Amino acid sequence: MSTEILIIDDNSDIRLILNELIQDAGYNTRLAANYNQALTEIDKKLPDVAIIDVKLDKGDNDGIELLNHIKKKNKDIPVIIISGHANIEMAVNSLKSGAFEFIQKPFDKNRLLNFINRAVENFNLKNENKKLHSKLFHSYDLIGKSANITKIKEQIEKLSLSDSRIFITGPTGSGKELVARKVHKESARKKAPFIILNGALLDLKKYEVELFGEEKKDGSILYGALEKASGGVLLIDEVTEIPLETQSKILRVVIDQKFRRHNSNHDIKVDVRIFCSTSKDIKSEISNGNFREDLFHRLNVFNINIEPLNKRVEDIPLLVDYFSKKICEIYNFKNFEISDNNYLINYNWPGNVRELRNLIERIAILSPGNDNNKITDIIKESLSKNVEDNFSVNDTLSIPLKEARETFEKEYLTTQLKKFGGNISKTAKFVGMERSALHRKLKMLGVKELN
Repeated sequence: MSTEILIIDDNSDIRLILNELIQDAGYNTRLAANYNQALTEIDKKLPDVAIIDVKLDKGDNDGIELLNHIKKKNKDIPVIIISGHANIEMAVNSLKSGAFEFIQKPFDKNRLLNFINRAVENFNLKNENKKLHSKLFHSYDLIGKSANITKIKEQIEKLSLSDSRIFITGPTGSGKELVARKVHKESARKKAPFIILNGALLDLKKYEVELFGEEKKDGSILYGALEKASGGVLLIDEVTEIPLETQSKILRVVIDQKFRRHNSNHDIKVDVRIFCSTSKDIKSEISNGNFREDLFHRLNVFNINIEPLNKRVEDIPLLVDYFSKKICEIYNFKNFEISDNNYLINYNWPGNVRELRNLIERIAILSPGNDNNKITDIIKESLSKNVEDNFSVNDTLSIPLKEARETFEKEYLTTQLKKFGGNISKTAKFVGMERSALHRKLKMLGVKELN
């Protein structure tokens, strides 16, 4: 699929110049001449990259509002801000809001095109990283011999034969989504969609649109999670974060097996198996008035509770062995073993299984082979800093945009080089770069090429 760039500027001459420049570079374009047109284009389909003028027809900073709107939908989409009335404060504010770059009018075409090429490259790198992590995640098994995990495996086997609603509880990073996917994978609905709606990540004003969908004034339809999951499973993650008003409407869906899209008067019948999960104490949430008790009893037909990793330490050596082999297999890394599990067993694991998995992946990326001293050093350093994920955006929020971008690119390209055994041609083809361009990029980032 070709890269698509959305150009938002109220000056027709600028739109024409940008359109020709970008299309000549081989990219597809969409255009918007004002704030409302831009909103329509963004909501209709998110672009791969957006170029936005700071000042449109709505106000002095409506371009920044559009930037924030895009980032709420997908924080990884690069946005280049342009302005004919630029000052240092405006540039700093746009970068703080998440802009990829800021450029002042009149702009140098080559400089802008360079920004665009790097933005596209950045977006593609992040997407590829997501695909790799998704591939790794979806291949996971539920590993453990503790009483808790043994019981959950038995529950999954039984629940896969039913169509009951399931309420999954457990701390963050314990594997609630994995358990939900396992039930779906072994059920009669396994060939139907598995859709996730994360209650903790939604805009407070968008819950019902995300869940039920919307019929817009122009006749177009925005399908919600319920319709996307038709015939399959809808996992409402962190369900306790959903507002009480929306909870009452979910209750009606569960009871009546039908719903209405936002701005619609027509009922839509629904055939969806609903799973819910939360990392909070559900009884406390009900007692504090944050969650409807009647909805909980409807959703909690069957409960699966996952204990934190520090309460099932007998699973840690099995998980270490499993993740070591699995990660090396998928990424084509050199196999390694962790001979001393004392540090791992005695650690509290606030991030649970996710934190352990990320630690093993970090060891694999650094590729110490069977150098036990080096492996131990990595473990000590990682656990002392309580690092959850080298690829997490949270880790880069406190550093400048340029440094964060370079850190990501360096880690990503190092990983790809290792995966292809240092073969530059194969790596370049996989990441979508010319061989010479990859050489230059590696030299710029200070990444040593493997022999």
